[in-house]
Amino acid sequence: MDFNKLTTIKQAFQVNYQYELHFTSSVFQAENSLFRRIIENYAPTRPVKCLFIIDDKVSQLHPELVSQIKAYCKENENQLQFTTALVVPGGEIAKKEPNHIQTILAAINDFAICRHSFVVAIGGGALIDMVGYAATIAHRGVKLIRIPTTVLAQNDAAVGVKNSINAFGKKNFLGTFSLPYAIINDLDFLETLEQRDWISGVAEAIKVALIKDKTFFESIANSAEQLAARKLEPMARLIHRCATLHMEHISKGGDPFESGSSRPLDFGHWAAHKLEYMTNYRLRHGEAVAIGMAIDITYACFINLLSKEEKDQIIHVLETIGFDLRIPIEQFQIKELLEGIEEFREHLGGELTITLIDAIGTKVDVHQIDYPVMEKAIAAFIN
Repeated sequence: MDFNKLTTIKQAFQVNYQYELHFTSSVFQAENSLFRRIIENYAPTRPVKCLFIIDDKVSQLHPELVSQIKAYCKENENQLQFTTALVVPGGEIAKKEPNHIQTILAAINDFAICRHSFVVAIGGGALIDMVGYAATIAHRGVKLIRIPTTVLAQNDAAVGVKNSINAFGKKNFLGTFSLPYAIINDLDFLETLEQRDWISGVAEAIKVALIKDKTFFESIANSAEQLAARKLEPMARLIHRCATLHMEHISKGGDPFESGSSRPLDFGHWAAHKLEYMTNYRLRHGEAVAIGMAIDITYACFINLLSKEEKDQIIHVLETIGFDLRIPIEQFQIKELLEGIEEFREHLGGELTITLIDAIGTKVDVHQIDYPVMEKAIAAFIN
């Protein structure tokens, strides 16, 4: 038989994805039915196993959390079957050390968590990333509920479709695309954040405003001093709007799993990812993003893409909120930082595509970088 004469088989199919972001407070208080209802909607007639993974810093700041979870599951035992609550390191160490992934996978195995069970991740963006990666690769995907506890996680990291860990000295080298079953933003967790973590997530809101929504940026600018002063109401509004824009980009942007070369939601991130690595993650992600945006808008100004007035306005807002935009490297390290451009391209593959802005609220994708000019933009923020 001549196999070359067999016809090519072609098929196409579509998968309908849906997930929800909920807002609440005191999610595991007995009178709050939200978590129970989410599980009940999935399995109305039987209790569902839940494995809870908690960021160690969250556990320290909320020492009553595990007992609250146990009591909540006991109160709702017709819907919820508590297995255990693991406390694991949060922050970038969660993504740097592979033993933490193994801890999660071992728990999924030991407690027989299957595709009809839930892993519940409670913590900051790095823990959410790591637990999501473990949940996605176990049994080719067990169900995940994210309960983000930082501003950055509530408005950005936890509302997307990406999960990842670091490897080979590169941020997010290993990862998956998968949707959580649900996300629950509990605003109570924000009140115990350090000031650095409180403002860190604002950088991601400024990012999405700069590329998508001038009115949103103006509202951030008008409330910058209130945000710096830890006022919860403007922060809640900021988180809600930022999350809305992020989720709309995923659902309506035409490339939810980043198969193309454009990645606008990573505006400012080529430098941010490299700076996190170069500083051994002493910089918070949001702090690095703020610096990355400052570099890129300065570059855009130098090449006459963005006006000096708008560049200065953005810098002023970032500094009013509390970001230190000085780059914590030496002059001789600029070349190393510039390597982040090619690493950014490698991570996505294909043509180099760096998102810049030509006005507040309007993005522009560029495919070439003038390295001497970019070096000058970086040098402007090194003392």
